[in-house]
Amino acid sequence: MKNMKKIQTNNVLNFYLKKILDSNVYDVAKETPLDFATNLSEKLNNKIFLKREDTQPTFSFKIRGAYNKIVNLDAKDLKKGIIAASAGNHAQGVSLAANRLGISSTIVMPNTTPRVKVEAVKQLGSKIIISGDSYSDAYEYAMQVGNKEKLVFIHPFDDDDVIAGQGTVGMEILRQSSSDLEAIFVAVGGGGLISGVGAYIKAVRPYIKIIGVQTEDSDAMTKSLRCKKRILLKNVGLFSDGTAVKQVGKKTFKLSKIVVDEMILVNTDEVCAAIKDIFEDTRCIQEPAGALALAGLKKWVNLNKISAKNIVAITCGANINFDRLRFISERSELGEEKETLLSVTLPEERGSFLKFCSLIENRNVTEFNYRISNDSSANVFVGIQVKDRAEGKVVIKVLKKEGFLVNDLTYDELSKLHVRHMVGGRSTLATNEKLYRFEFPERPGALMKFLSSMNSGWNISLFHYRNHGSDTGRIMVGLQVPTGEADELNIFLKSLGYNYVNETKNTAYNLFLK
Repeated sequence: MKNMKKIQTNNVLNFYLKKILDSNVYDVAKETPLDFATNLSEKLNNKIFLKREDTQPTFSFKIRGAYNKIVNLDAKDLKKGIIAASAGNHAQGVSLAANRLGISSTIVMPNTTPRVKVEAVKQLGSKIIISGDSYSDAYEYAMQVGNKEKLVFIHPFDDDDVIAGQGTVGMEILRQSSSDLEAIFVAVGGGGLISGVGAYIKAVRPYIKIIGVQTEDSDAMTKSLRCKKRILLKNVGLFSDGTAVKQVGKKTFKLSKIVVDEMILVNTDEVCAAIKDIFEDTRCIQEPAGALALAGLKKWVNLNKISAKNIVAITCGANINFDRLRFISERSELGEEKETLLSVTLPEERGSFLKFCSLIENRNVTEFNYRISNDSSANVFVGIQVKDRAEGKVVIKVLKKEGFLVNDLTYDELSKLHVRHMVGGRSTLATNEKLYRFEFPERPGALMKFLSSMNSGWNISLFHYRNHGSDTGRIMVGLQVPTGEADELNIFLKSLGYNYVNETKNTAYNLFLK
């Protein structure tokens, strides 16, 4: 039985190896460099290499698979025209391929697609249709349009020719690397890149680890591999829009079960820190999906105490809206654990503030918010720059030893997104207040839709909305809901269709806002 399984695995790998070797991608794609990352290598005590797929003509690896699929269509299919669904990078690959081959193309893109990607596709001559809030929504609509107009659908990941086209990235990595590799880290959405790269690597050098990376809120492949079946996520996080896929492909899942050694999950702050790391080594700014592999690499190295190894991270895309940099810059320090956020309760007495400042010593204070609370104490929201997480813990220990009441808010989303910008908003009138944090696809009219859908009998006692320059809108709202209307509130929350968190018991909220 074991030999039979091995034979089957070898047959699968040989099938894809032949298709990868026969792939026709270099009419439009280029062989991208494998750059040694000097700063990262020194920081992580390993030799780190970046496979620069962000330097492709469309600033993403997607051009490989899209062109390989389209160029292999027969003349009859090409004449019909093609259609694709994409959050941006696949769309650009399809559009460029169609442009080069002189065929018509239609692209369905979700509302959450960054503007820079929409404009790039438009310039390549494709017809654009905006539909839905996620790739899955756009996919369903594209299938409807394709069937109606008899267009050939170009799948972004679940297609043998697409997988093979992406696999040429792995072929180049082995050709360009002069020494033995320990592992290759790959961002994972639908699974096209990791299954293609993994198929080539495992067929030629099976001892090299293939490690996939996903965000904690878009982990369809991670859950699918763990459960040994494809899992459909109800919601996906929108920060890394290039990997925001609710369900991986049938073909990519089947292949990933064979070639993927491990999956790593990272959070938003860790991705932002990786974007900064890549910029410092290359002076190039990645989109979140483009930095995902490095974020996972850093986490894996630290967790497993890996040193003196040759490791590759594929930087797979650089199509980012400039406006998002404000949010990324703010969160990168937290991702590097170089900022500690604290709430500190100070006694309202002479000298207490001076004592607090002396305990901080020469550390840089990144944020300090204060408002008197009552006659006996005051709550301070403070950000302190530290060299690492260990130093942050030292600061907390010192403050507690001197009798201060301290809460560590470094990992609290509500504090990072909202409270740090609103400290001091208490009110004795805010009785029966329930606090909720919402996330929704950012697009014109989304905020008004939220407000208009609310029961007009509920008073909004607290509201915070901040446009972070990203594709995700974030709201914090306090609602005064009569005790007898709890069921109606639950119905309202479910009907919105947005991700939400009840934050009524949140520590930062109770200290500064309630």
